[in-house]
Amino acid sequence: MKLASLKQGGRDGTLVVVSKDLQRAVPVPAIAPTLQRALEDWQNAAPRLNRMYEALNHGNVQTIDAEDVITLDMAALAAPLPRAYEFVDGSAYLPHVARVRKARGAEVPESFYTDPLMYQAVSAGFYGPRDPVLVPSEAFGIDLEAEVVVVTDDVPMAVTPEQAASHIQLIGLINDVSLRNLIPDELAKGFGFLQSKPRSALSPVFVTPDELADAWQDSKVHLALLTHINGEWFGAPEAGVDMQFNFAQLIAHAAKTRPLSAGTIIGSGTVANEDTALGASCFAERRTVETLRDGKPSTPFMKFGDVVRIEMNDRSGASVFGAIEQKITAAGA
Repeated sequence: MKLASLKQGGRDGTLVVVSKDLQRAVPVPAIAPTLQRALEDWQNAAPRLNRMYEALNHGNVQTIDAEDVITLDMAALAAPLPRAYEFVDGSAYLPHVARVRKARGAEVPESFYTDPLMYQAVSAGFYGPRDPVLVPSEAFGIDLEAEVVVVTDDVPMAVTPEQAASHIQLIGLINDVSLRNLIPDELAKGFGFLQSKPRSALSPVFVTPDELADAWQDSKVHLALLTHINGEWFGAPEAGVDMQFNFAQLIAHAAKTRPLSAGTIIGSGTVANEDTALGASCFAERRTVETLRDGKPSTPFMKFGDVVRIEMNDRSGASVFGAIEQKITAAGA
């Protein structure tokens, strides 16, 4: 099934069930007012939500009052989870890590192949799929990061990857915004990201794993992640290829010493392949490829007015999650 949140209804939005073709939606206050509430009671809420999803797709008027069905307006959507208790972001695509390190003359430590990279990201608020990305200055080095995310129910501490797989309840996309020119000084302090990692944007809908059919295998999404900048193709790397750690392994890593609350978002990190002909999912990746090829980068970071579009299509060409499409905007403009 497919789920989204309308902006109306307060900080956590109003949960709606969305039709498979992303054209219609229906609020479900009798089941759960918000997606967070549904995730906290997932065993009971999910079957009821799924019945509503089937009825919406098949026009079952006995289950749904026709007056309750609305036309889905992407601009009216908040992030599916407008805020979350946790967002932990990995860096599971080691071709990206290896190229970035090689460009600065460093090798990939052996531990990176067995111990995932991960950091605690901003979760107090996410942009909706059509909201502008607000940044104080172009000098900060504005970048996107096109990623896949999963959402968990309650995850016990110290789960194994095999156990963690059963806690993946929803899948979506994220534009993990990065301010590249702020990162070096922050990391040099030895205490991680803060100012360089502002709010991110989530895809219009999150979907249950069964929506992906055989494209969901081994706790990975086996589809291309397509990015356009100002209407021009930027990249379409395969999300199921070159992913060193699958989502079950990332969840187990995050839960090693603490439980994860229902509604925790786990990010894959920038999707990247060994095959650079498939393009990039962030400007840092493209600039790194240019540096390795030409000795210096030639593509600038993003400017105010630039438009990012991130989406993923199934094998028939239909959009799975809807598209993140947003303009880079000066804060306060």
